[in-house]
Amino acid sequence: MTSSSIAALERDGRLVNARHHGVNPGEIAIGVIIGRTSEFFDFFVFAIASVIVFPKLVFPYVDPLTGTLWSFAIFALAFIARPIGTFIFMAVDDAYGRSTKLTIALFLLGGSTVALAFLPGYEAIGAASAWLLALSRIGQGIALGGSWDGLASLLAMNAPENKRGWYAMIPQLGAPIGLIVASGLFAYFVSSLSAEDFASWGWRYPFFVAFAINVVALFSRLRLVQTPEFERLFDNRELQPAPVVETLQMEGKRVAIGAFAPLASFALFHMVTVFPLSWISLFTQEATASFLLIEVIAAVFGVAAIVASGYIADRVGRRTLLGSCAAAIAVFSGFAPLLLNAGQVGELVFMVLGFVILGLSFGQSSGSVASGFSQQYRYTGSAMTSDLAWLFGAGFAPFVALYLSSEFGLIASGLYLLSGAVCTLAALRINKTLSS
Repeated sequence: MTSSSIAALERDGRLVNARHHGVNPGEIAIGVIIGRTSEFFDFFVFAIASVIVFPKLVFPYVDPLTGTLWSFAIFALAFIARPIGTFIFMAVDDAYGRSTKLTIALFLLGGSTVALAFLPGYEAIGAASAWLLALSRIGQGIALGGSWDGLASLLAMNAPENKRGWYAMIPQLGAPIGLIVASGLFAYFVSSLSAEDFASWGWRYPFFVAFAINVVALFSRLRLVQTPEFERLFDNRELQPAPVVETLQMEGKRVAIGAFAPLASFALFHMVTVFPLSWISLFTQEATASFLLIEVIAAVFGVAAIVASGYIADRVGRRTLLGSCAAAIAVFSGFAPLLLNAGQVGELVFMVLGFVILGLSFGQSSGSVASGFSQQYRYTGSAMTSDLAWLFGAGFAPFVALYLSSEFGLIASGLYLLSGAVCTLAALRINKTLSS
């Protein structure tokens, strides 16, 4: 994409906004949901493929468990690369503007994702297949760091005082919606194609879809970052990038607390999305398509729970809700993982219950501490907090949970989840002390 085409997109966004006299919070919400759904769809397409495709395609020379663990190790690379992407693209934002940054980042994300659709396997190019997989995953992570657009902050700033919790949950809806679409697509291809056709070309189709969704998200988000509201907040420095090093020097303590405050919900995020699919595929006889449909059903409950979190947070407070959910996650960790060995009914109970708790917690996790940043560092501080929260809370969760469960049983993954709940409660306690 050339600088002239980026400028044309930026100009078109301004013309649309001038014609419609800006946007209201409802329009911002739609744009935020589209953007987050595209990111999470990419995320889940790779995650599902890490379980049912990459171990056989890229690591056929090891046993299925080891191949899946290697796939999860590569899966984690995006979370390591994401803060690097934020560092790079904050400089691009400062030098060339947010439209340029966002366009480059989303095309890098789409390009890295669609490149996986052409990934040759080990039988074709040997170990280079794993290196190409890792390179594409790193590209996704850098792009995700650059795709931070500040729209969630814009949405929160346009929210009525008594509905901050309601508007805080809106960006989080992208996660279960992205999972529903990704799981549904894979379930369709797994169930309707022969094993040979799926292994040959069927698994590649969702990666093409991911690129198309990214293009739609790009236009939606560019239209919003050209709104008068966004321009005003940018000019007032409320949504202006600050140097990453300076932000960490001035707001490092709040960034650290913000990264650990949602640890329980981010750990649970992978415990009810990525990890169960790997356990079911490796250690049970259940058909992959059947469990993917269970994930779709559970994710619908997750959508409802996220919406409910908005109502509850506006009545009891966000910190109270997050603390209560962390306690619920601690209880959940003590028994729920064992349900994955209890047949389809047990799996459904585990997934639905997990998604309900996840929705209530995840729905408010993004704004738990970030709202406390000073105006000058809010934009960059929020981005860094999000990056580190995903890295510490979710990046290694599938690998660790699968390894512990395979070595010590499912109860070990519950102990891992419990550690996340303890970290969240501690971070919320420290943040309350600092804020008082």
